[in-house]
Amino acid sequence: MGATHAEMLGDFVHDVAFDALPAATVAKTKRHVMDTLGAALAGATSEEARRARAALAACDGPGATPLWGTTERLSPRNAALVNGIAAHAFELDDTGGCDHSGAVVLPAAIAALDLAAAPVSGREFLLAVVLGYDVGRRVLEAFGGYKPHNEAGWHSTGTCGVFGAAAAVARILRLDRGQCRAALGIAASGASGIWAFIHDGTMTKRLHAGRAAEGGLLAGVLAQRGITGPARIFDDVWGGFLKSYAHKPVDPDALTRDLGRKWRVDIAAIKPYASCRDTHCAVDAVGRLLAREAIAADAVERIEVRANDFLIGMVGGRDVATLPAAQMSLPYAVSARIVFGSAGLSSYAPEKRGDARVRRLLERVTLVRDPAILGSDRSVVSIFMGDGRRLDEPTRIPLGAPDNPVDDAGLEAKFRELATMVLPTSRAGDLARAALDLDRMANAGDLRALLAAER
Repeated sequence: MGATHAEMLGDFVHDVAFDALPAATVAKTKRHVMDTLGAALAGATSEEARRARAALAACDGPGATPLWGTTERLSPRNAALVNGIAAHAFELDDTGGCDHSGAVVLPAAIAALDLAAAPVSGREFLLAVVLGYDVGRRVLEAFGGYKPHNEAGWHSTGTCGVFGAAAAVARILRLDRGQCRAALGIAASGASGIWAFIHDGTMTKRLHAGRAAEGGLLAGVLAQRGITGPARIFDDVWGGFLKSYAHKPVDPDALTRDLGRKWRVDIAAIKPYASCRDTHCAVDAVGRLLAREAIAADAVERIEVRANDFLIGMVGGRDVATLPAAQMSLPYAVSARIVFGSAGLSSYAPEKRGDARVRRLLERVTLVRDPAILGSDRSVVSIFMGDGRRLDEPTRIPLGAPDNPVDDAGLEAKFRELATMVLPTSRAGDLARAALDLDRMANAGDLRALLAAER
């Protein structure tokens, strides 16, 4: 019997070299590192991150690993958990991986630097991050992609992300081939995350990124200490991960298809807006209309968005009482874009969510079910004005996608806005330069000091 898919992935994590990465992939990965760190620094101010820090400090006490954007420290495992929660807290972390790969992989990889036997170069760190994105996304593809897995009720950031975190950690800890295989097998038992939060806007969505980062770190450390993991974890066997978690036919060959030839970080997207990615095409469409037409909120008779059942079920809500609920609301996202001219983080502040103008417009958004629309990038936006005008805007590839990237100036502006919520401007600048210069950094551990708030 040949090697299983899990064994082949583990061997690849062990064997591949940095020089196998195309220059464009390295450059893109550095942008995602910077973007994720910015999102996490801002997220350190979130209620979820603050409560998680307090809970873990009460359980385990202080440790040696910094919590980004604070002066506090916890154990590496707890730091991965809290930093992962922070990275996903404001819905500004990247997407298109496991889904939110940066918020899972970076917290685990940086925490693992504290556990490595020797300094890890920036090149080796970048390779570990690329592997994390690659493995996490491949597991999601084995389910047939984002829609069938998430439609079944699983939040892929948690269920698939843990494998990406484990791969990154295995590489940073320099595990041997057998340990890399074991780490992926162990990670499967830490896979979790369900979409129940969508019904009441509670905080657990943010926890899933942190739990996946923590689970991946723990999987790598346990494998290093000789704990074994099942080799047939992705096989069609009783208790196999795909068999247990899938509600539709799976594609296990996706785990190793074009391995080492196509890197999944290349298809990841950077988010310009502080809402679920599935709202972004509509927000972009409204933005293009605003650039061409005078659209006053009180002159809008109604807004129609045509979408499929899955999208409406996920982002069709109008509850904006909490930040998590508002960020999963397409009606709020398009209303905020019209009223405030922006769908950035500031548009989701409590006073903005309570603004009478956006509340009135929110009730004028109609979501029309259209089974012919297969994804959020095909939704259709129409604005009907009180003067009889109908403004239609065809959807396009959303800003931040690989084929429509945020430009360097936009990426740096987003990073500065978020990072300076907790860091001095000079420190934020140093961190941005370090992230974009990682492949020339002798010791990736130098990032840790730049991520801590000044005392």
